[in-house]
Amino acid sequence: MTIGHDQASDQPEGVRLQKVLANAGVASRRVCEQLIAEGRVRVNGEVVDTLGARIDPENDLVDVDGVAVQLDTGKRYVMLNKPTGVVSTMKDENGRPDLRRFTQDWPERLYNVGRLDAETSGLLVLTNDGELAHVLAHPSFGVTKVYIAKVEGRVTAQTIAKLTRGIELDDGPIAADKARLIDQSGETSLVELTLHSGRNRIVRRMMAATGHPVRELVRRQFGPLHLGTLPAGKARELTKVERGALLTLSRGAAPSSPGDSPEDTDSR
Repeated sequence: MTIGHDQASDQPEGVRLQKVLANAGVASRRVCEQLIAEGRVRVNGEVVDTLGARIDPENDLVDVDGVAVQLDTGKRYVMLNKPTGVVSTMKDENGRPDLRRFTQDWPERLYNVGRLDAETSGLLVLTNDGELAHVLAHPSFGVTKVYIAKVEGRVTAQTIAKLTRGIELDDGPIAADKARLIDQSGETSLVELTLHSGRNRIVRRMMAATGHPVRELVRRQFGPLHLGTLPAGKARELTKVERGALLTLSRGAAPSSPGDSPEDTDSR
C-alpha cells in the first residue's frame, strides 16, 4: 500500500483509493471519498481516511464497513443449482453429464468448489479463485452447508436430538451442527441439516444410520450463500453483496480443526 498525495512525486505510485472503490462498483467517486473521510474504509486491515491515499489494486486488500471489496476483475464467482443426474466434475471420463454445460456463458475457466453427488441437487459454487475455493471446500475452516432431506419414515424428536448429539459411523462419530424437522407427509419426512463435515455422502449415511434413508437431497445454503429461487439447471453470477460476503469469509478464515477430509459434504 502506498499512502501519499499527488504532489509527493511527479509520478506517484498506485491508484487513488476513491477511484479504486468507484471502479469496483462500491459507489460514485464522491460517495467513496465520503466513506474514506468517515473512516469506513480499511486497506490491509488498517483504516485509511486520507483522500490522497493510493493503493496497489493487485496486491492490497480493501474493505468497507468490514465487508471485503473485490478489486481483481479477473475473478469470477458463479452460483449453480445443480440438477440431479449431473456429476460434480468439469469432464467426466465415463461420459456422464458434467458441469461443462453450465460454464459456457463465461470466458474464464471455472471450477467447482467441492462436490455434490450425482443424485444430490442444489447450490454449487463455480469460480476461478483458488484461494477462496480452498476456504469454502475444506471443512477445517468450518464453512457450514444447509441441506433439506426428504427421508423415509416419520422422524421423531428423539431422532433430531440424536443427529445433533452424534452418531457413530464406520469412519467415526459425526454430529450435525443443527437439525430440525420441517414437515411430515404420509410415510416421509423433511429434515433440515446444517453441517460443516467434509466426509463422503455424510448426510445420506447419517440419515440411513437413524433408520431414515434419504429419497431426495438438496443443498440450500453454502456459507453466506442461499439458493433462493434459482431454478434447477440454472447458473448466475453472484451479486456484489454475495461476493463481498464470500470474500470477507475467505479473508477472515482460520482453520477450526485439522481432522476432516477436504472433500465436500456429499461428494462422489
